Amino acid sequence: ASSSSSLTFAVRRSEPVLVPPAEPTPYELKPLSDIDDQESLRFYRSGIYFFRSSPSKIGQDPVAVVRSAVAKALVHYYPLAGRILEGPGRKLAVECTGEGVVFVGADADVTLEDFGGDLSPPIPCNEKLLCEPESSSADIIGRPLLFIQVTRMKCGGFIFAVQICHCMADAAGLVQLLIDIGELARGADAPSVPPVWARELLAARSPPRVTHQHPEYEEVADPARDRISPADALVHRRFFFRDEEETACLRRQAPAGLRGTCSRFELIAAFVWKCRTIALRYDAEDEVRIQFVVNARGKRRISKQPQLPRGFYGNAFAFAVASSTAGELCERPFGYALQLVTEAKARVLDVGYLQSVSDLMVLKARPRFAVARTYLVSDLTKSGLRAVDFGWGEGVYCGPATATLATFHIPVEGGIAVPVRLPPRAMERFCIEFQKLVHSSRSSSTSNAESPLGRVDSGLDLGSASGLGPISSKL
Repeated sequence: ASSSSSLTFAVRRSEPVLVPPAEPTPYELKPLSDIDDQESLRFYRSGIYFFRSSPSKIGQDPVAVVRSAVAKALVHYYPLAGRILEGPGRKLAVECTGEGVVFVGADADVTLEDFGGDLSPPIPCNEKLLCEPESSSADIIGRPLLFIQVTRMKCGGFIFAVQICHCMADAAGLVQLLIDIGELARGADAPSVPPVWARELLAARSPPRVTHQHPEYEEVADPARDRISPADALVHRRFFFRDEEETACLRRQAPAGLRGTCSRFELIAAFVWKCRTIALRYDAEDEVRIQFVVNARGKRRISKQPQLPRGFYGNAFAFAVASSTAGELCERPFGYALQLVTEAKARVLDVGYLQSVSDLMVLKARPRFAVARTYLVSDLTKSGLRAVDFGWGEGVYCGPATATLATFHIPVEGGIAVPVRLPPRAMERFCIEFQKLVHSSRSSSTSNAESPLGRVDSGLDLGSASGLGPISSKL
């Protein structure tokens, strides 16, 4: 709900073209892993970057620069220039045909300043900035795997929008690709971290055997009793957690045993889950969930998985799930929600968990993850989004282009932005819960009194934005 929420502008697009690798690449058939080809990942994930004009780039066309760098990058990421095939058991593989990826150049009658200072999803007129209509599901078989649009703004800056088949890469893998395109755009001869396929490391065993419970693929009872649907008339808000204030206040209210060990993501995710559940007014006995991504890369990688090589750009994550009755989550202290979140993450980090997911996919015919009465959230703060640089410097905004019922923790200067999408009356109740964090964080830096916590992003007009009426304390 930033000042740009009602912004409209015209975009003039060139005809889409296929950009193939800049050099010949091998023809191969490369199977995807059993983490890659989950039913739930068979769609295109979007991302969008806004870049300022640069005095050092006067006279250089970002459309031409990026297009040339994409062609060079596809020499190294040549599977992305191919097409996906489906085999027996719905097993997916990439036919490395070298056909190329879709690229569009465009011009927009808008300046960066017109978007305001608080960009967050949904980006205004995102349908004009993305090559393809955004969808949570799409036919990926035989289609291009990457769509890119570079839109020049009349201020000299530009917008880079990308859509990638999620079966090919997760957020970390996509960011790696974009960083490498940026290096090539700035004159490098090759990526500093060469991409690695290695999907066989996350394949199901033979024979497959499920060794863990996987509630992420098991529906809650009476899923139709959810209180929210993408088809509803929903409103959007961007909530901002400053490191020195709101996040610190949440940490002070964490149980002593978790205060020094829980992450910033766990604190904020647990808090938003609780506020969202209060706002949606589920029945006390309804099971409600939070579901979030745990990455298998890095120091805290999922235990006993084969070490993924540096440069691996496939999907390498599992979904952690915490659940509670709505009554308990709403009535018990904040520490209860936080404990559930940290325990859920620990279960996914257990020995063999991700391997068990791979085996489940084969044994259960690739089930979708459950979404009813579930808060879906993903942490983008450590994904390296801001390291992408095509020669014009760091992006002003780097993150999702569109808004869904799932949300993200987006890194911004001084803290974390969390976009939330809810029905209007539920959003009013959510804002009331969130405002309590402002008062709690301002009233005392040492108070340990338990309360629901929150703060609405500065500059947000709660009385008029998105057509809401005045907030009432009697809601």
